[in-house]
Order: sequence, then C-alpha cells, then structure tokens
Amino acid sequence: MASIPLVYLAVRGLQVDRADVVATLTRTQTTALMGRSLLLTAAVCLTCLAVGTASAWMLVRLRLPGGRLWMVAVALPLAAPSYVAATGWLATVPGWSGFAPSWLVLSAVSVPYVTLPVLASLRSADSAPTEVARSLGRSPAVAWATTVLPQVAPAAAAGSLLVALYVLSDYGAVSIFRFEVFTFAISRQYGSFIGRDSAVVLAIVLVVIAVVVVAAERFARGRGQRWRSGSGVRRAPERREAGAWTLPAAAFLLLPAAIGVAVPIAALAQRLLTGTSRALDRSELLTATANTALVSAVAALAALLLALPIGVLAARHRGPAVALVETGGYTGHALPGIVVALSLVYLSLRVVPDLYQSLAILVFAYVVLFLPQAIAAVRGSVGLVPPTLPQVARSLGRGPIAASASTTWRLSSPGLAAATLLVTLTAMKELPATQLLRPTGFDTLATEIWSRTTAAAYGAAAPYALALVVVAVLPAFWLSRPSAWERTR
Repeated sequence: MASIPLVYLAVRGLQVDRADVVATLTRTQTTALMGRSLLLTAAVCLTCLAVGTASAWMLVRLRLPGGRLWMVAVALPLAAPSYVAATGWLATVPGWSGFAPSWLVLSAVSVPYVTLPVLASLRSADSAPTEVARSLGRSPAVAWATTVLPQVAPAAAAGSLLVALYVLSDYGAVSIFRFEVFTFAISRQYGSFIGRDSAVVLAIVLVVIAVVVVAAERFARGRGQRWRSGSGVRRAPERREAGAWTLPAAAFLLLPAAIGVAVPIAALAQRLLTGTSRALDRSELLTATANTALVSAVAALAALLLALPIGVLAARHRGPAVALVETGGYTGHALPGIVVALSLVYLSLRVVPDLYQSLAILVFAYVVLFLPQAIAAVRGSVGLVPPTLPQVARSLGRGPIAASASTTWRLSSPGLAAATLLVTLTAMKELPATQLLRPTGFDTLATEIWSRTTAAAYGAAAPYALALVVVAVLPAFWLSRPSAWERTR
C-alpha cells in the first residue's frame, strides 16, 4: 500500500516519451538541481550529526542546572514546521534566500532526530571498554571515539536517515527561500500542464536518491552491529559538574531551539502586535486546531498498524527480500507531498471516486509519507527484545499470542508509543499533501498558516503558527523523555 506512489510514478514514467526522458536527464538544469539537493541534504545531515551527537554527549556527561528542562529544550525544534521557521526568518531578514537560510532552518528543526536517539543510546552504552582503553594509555577522546562512538553509530545512522529523507522531501523552507532543489522544481512543473512529464522524471530520480540513502543507512547499521559491547555489566556514564563550561554548553544546547522556534515565533508575534489586515477568527482557529489533532492522531495509529509487520520482519530477519520490503516502506518519505497527493488523486478518481477529497485519502497520504518513522521505531523496539523470551513463555504453557503479548509487545511498548507520537507530530506539520487532498472546507493549522504567509500576511499567520507549536509541543515533550527513545534506536 505504501508503494502506491511508486507504482503511479512507474506508470506515468512509462507514458513519457523516451526522448523527453533523455532530454530531462541530460539538461543542465537537472544536473544543477541534483547538485543543490545533494549539497543541501549532505550539509544538513553533517550538521545534525555533529550538533546532535555533541548535544547528547553534553546531556549525558555534564551536570547542568535545570535538570530535565534541557531535554525539553533539545526536543522543542520538533514542534516547529520548516515553513513556519522559514517564514519567521524571512520576516526578520527580508529578501533572505538561497542555500544558507535553507541549510540553517532545516538543520535547526532536524537536529532532534539525531540528538534524541543518540542520547538514549549513550545512556545505555557500556562504559567498561572505555575504562579498559584508558588503562592501556589512550587519551579520553581516543578511548571514547574507539569504544563508545561505535556503540551509538546505529542510532546516529537511523537519525541521519530520517534527516536526509526529511530534507529531500521538504518543500516549505526551500520554496520560501527560493532555493531550487528537486521538490521545488517538481512542485512548480506539476503546476503547469506542459511540464508534468519532466516532473515525473525528476520525481523518479528523487526516489532513486532515496533508495541509495536507505541502502547506505542499512550498511551503516549492519557495521554498527559488530561493535555491540558484550562485557556483561553495563555501567552508567560518569557525570561531572559543567563548571566554567555551563554557559557555553547551555548556549550550544539552546541554539537549535532559538533558530528553529524562538526567533521565528518572536518575529511573527511582533508582526501580530503591530497590527494585521485580517482580524483573528477564534472559532476558525479552534476548528483548525481540532482538525489538525484529529487527522494526525488517526494517521499515526494507521501508520503504526501498517509498520508493525514490516518492522518485525526487519528486526527478526535478514535477506534481499526483507531489504526490499523495508526500502519500499522508506522511499515514500522522500517523495514530495505533491507527488504523493497526485498519485492518490489519480487512484481515487480512477478506482474509488467516492474517496476523492475525503479524510480517508488524506490519512492514507500521511501514512505513506511518514511510515518510515513508524517502521524505524518498530524495528528498533522489537530488535531489542531477545527472540528467546516468547519461546520461554510458550514453554511455560502460554499460547503464541499470549506469549508474544507478555514479552515482545510489552517490552517494546514504549518505543511503539514514541512512534505513534512522532508520526502524529510530523503529520501535524505536513503541508502540500494536506492542501491538495483535504476535503472542501476542512482546514488545518498548516493550510491556514500557508494561506496567510503566501499573501505576506505574517501577522495574521502568527496565531496559527503559535497554536501549531503549542499543540506540537505536547508530543515533543513526551518524546523528550529518554525512555521514549531507548526502545526506538
């Protein structure tokens, strides 16, 4: 089911004349689009890896005043859509465009995808090999890099995969900053009748890039499995007072939240205070908030149900067939929302016309787009449960279902809950698919924000942006708990 957009692209790709395919692929503009897309993705991934790993290390090893509030601070950028952050920065720095602002905003809102799983992995990492390395004369930095860093590599790779797919599929920030990458070009060409064949070819190229990214993450994950420590006794990492490093560490930890949330929201709030041309309709705001929460929660539950068999298969089995199934579930996340939406419009009009512009189609689009997040969480949660536990339960007289429920599903439930909240959080921020597939009159916070920002009514968009951040903070706060990620790495 998650491969429907891929089938749509394959069918449409076969309908494109070969000469047009060759012309599109060999065009200088296509090469430039690929270069900019890969550059932006690589830059954001490397930034998130560096900042996310360093932030996780600080939270694990340093005692900072404020306790768990730092966990909330590092998770807060999850609540900010890229287009809200971009709109706020554009209101702050008029005319800002290109690579630099796109990189800055996407890095800020994506850092938690690396910080949180690496933090959970560091908390459970075995520190005994580090002590052994230190006793053999290695410096603290070398000992940590050769013993702890390989243990957290799978978590960092999984987080980087989500960052890469998010950047490849982002449309809001790059369109606001006028930085032409694949999603920007695909959306623009789909809007014109004469450019849709080229848009299909570009979308297929984007899928190929996504497959390569997923394959790279699987390779890194496989290498990371070799480094799992087997010392038997896991010792909690030693924490020390930050001392003179308190202020620099605090500034570093707060930087993503400041860039992705504080500055944009402050800029939009300032525009609101100076007056707007559109008065705030409170009932409209409440309705959009309720619609956002409802459709996102339903989509999250549906995504979890579809991810369960794929995640369990990937956690318990290896092989080409398993890799193919898992990769098929991931590639939808790299497709632009408009491509997924158009594929579902095509499906509904050709197969089930009654579903056109219904909530069912909108929920299904969310499932296709954000299924990878649920798959990653299920795979990580189930993978941490020894497969022998259900067998032991069965040997004690329990049936297959009862044995799995009391062992595998009970132990993996925190990760599954985290997956549900993560999909809910991400679905709240989805824009292109929502615009195209939502039923007539069904407005969400995302569509209300976009309708105002495209008209440069930044002040009028501020209440909706604030409401979206407030609603999204609730699942982001729960996800900031270490236990929420210990089962998803």
